[in-house]
Formats: sequence, C-alpha cells, structure tokens
Amino acid sequence: MKFDNREDIIQITPLWEGERFPNGRPKVPTDILRRMKKVTLEEAWGPLWGKGYRYQFQGDFKMIHPKKKMVGRAVTAVMVPMRPDLHDYLLKYGQQQEGRRGFFNAWVVDSLQEDDILVVDLFDKIYQGTYVGGNLSTAVAARTKRGGSVIWGGIRDVEQVMEITSIQTFYRGSDPTGIGDVTMVGMNVPCRIGNATCMPGDVVLGTPAGVLFIPPHLAETCVVRAEKSHVRDVFGFIRLDEKKYTTAQIDGRWTLAIWEDFVDWFNTSSPEEYRHLNWDKELETARATESEKPSTEVRL
Repeated sequence: MKFDNREDIIQITPLWEGERFPNGRPKVPTDILRRMKKVTLEEAWGPLWGKGYRYQFQGDFKMIHPKKKMVGRAVTAVMVPMRPDLHDYLLKYGQQQEGRRGFFNAWVVDSLQEDDILVVDLFDKIYQGTYVGGNLSTAVAARTKRGGSVIWGGIRDVEQVMEITSIQTFYRGSDPTGIGDVTMVGMNVPCRIGNATCMPGDVVLGTPAGVLFIPPHLAETCVVRAEKSHVRDVFGFIRLDEKKYTTAQIDGRWTLAIWEDFVDWFNTSSPEEYRHLNWDKELETARATESEKPSTEVRL
C-alpha cells in the first residue's frame, strides 16, 4: 500500500471535474472557499441533505477559538490502535520507500498546503491520542495560513495552541501525554469522523455548531444557494418596509410579478457581492408555474 496515492485519490473522487493538486486531491477554487465563510452551517447542509448526503455533519467537538469559523480543503488521515507487525512495516515503508521523516502525524502535517484542513480519525482516543500540540499546530498554521485541524481524538499543549490565532482546531479532548500506540493506515483516504464521512478535498466548514464536510463537486452549489437566499432576503426586507408586499407573499412561493420586480431591483440596486448570480432558471420556473393555483409553501 502507498500513502497519499494519486491514482487512488482520483479513483474515489470521480465527480470532481475541476483542478487537482499534484497528488490528485480536488482543489476547490479559493473564491468558493472565500464565499463559503459567509454561509451558515445549516445553509450548506440543506443542499447536501436534499441530494442524499446524510452523513456529512458531526457535532460534539471542543474548539480552540469558540467564535472563529473555519473553511478549507480536507487532507485526511486514518489511525488505528497499534499492532506491532503492521506498525513497524508501515512506519519503515513510509520512511524508507517514500522518504518521510518522523512519526505518522508529522507526515500529514508536512504535506499541508495553503487553506488546507487536517482531518484525522483517531478513533476518539485522547490519552496518548494527542495528534497535535504546540509544535505541530505551529506547523499547521505556517503551512495552511488560515486553515486548521479537525481531530476525532485529542490534542496537547492547549495553552500554546490557543495563542495561534490564524487557525482553528476542533478536537474531542486534551491530555498531557504525547501520541503513542497508534498506526496510520491511510492518508488522503475516506475518513470517518464520528457519524460523518470525509473525503480528501472535501470543503470543511467548521462553526460553533460543529463540522460539515462538503463534497467538492457540491461546494459551489451550496455557496450559490446560500447567496441567493441572502440576496432574496435583502430584497424582501426592503419591499416589506415599503409595504409593497405582504409577509405571506415574500415568505411563500413568489409569483412571476414578484420575480420580475426582484430581477429589476437586482440588476440595478443589489449589493455588489451578489452581482455574479444568475436568475434565468428561477424566472423560467416562475413563468412555467404562473397559471397554477397559489402555493401555500413557505420559503425556508
């Protein structure tokens, strides 16, 4: 077996059609990551749930910086309890055949790129399950700039890690012991974090509510849907304040007349940050349903 294998990564991410890193990991555009920072966890979760991605969220974490949102691209690692024959072989293989240095956790940290998030299944181990401490967290910050870590296990040197303000760390608990009695069996492979599945290249959205792993081919969909909801809210607040429409009209399915009013407003008065959005599909749907009876559904 090989660690961080390009062919394997490409094979398990077939729906991604965009740019990739040299190791095959999907590279969601930086612009999408920037825009994702304005999206709430629930807004990003909705499209995933609707498309059948039911196991992308995990809560029950501790956070180093309670109010800091985290967005980046996943680099995954899977650890298991140490079995001597497997452990010795894989450690020797990585060091001698792949030229890696140090222990397994250092291999993954040394591979990080800007905007990456370290995602580690450490099988909820905390005692001798401290994947990062002050030194490796400093390295994570230096390499990712504004990324961070999601550790389904422990960390150490919490006071030192708290001083690193450029990154965020989600973890299950802390302990003064160093990492031990664990073996890495996969790097940039499918990774279980609690009840969620993370893949290499997933967009990781971390908030005080928990962590969401967004498949790379759906990241733009999540962002655009949230942005459209935001700008429709802006329009709705304005028209409600003007008393042009009722609350029921704004909260319900919009008529063609409201859509046309919205698009006119959007083209002339909407905030600049939303001007890239396109509304052709919404207008087409509104025209197609104009003759139907009024809907009682409420826009969420």
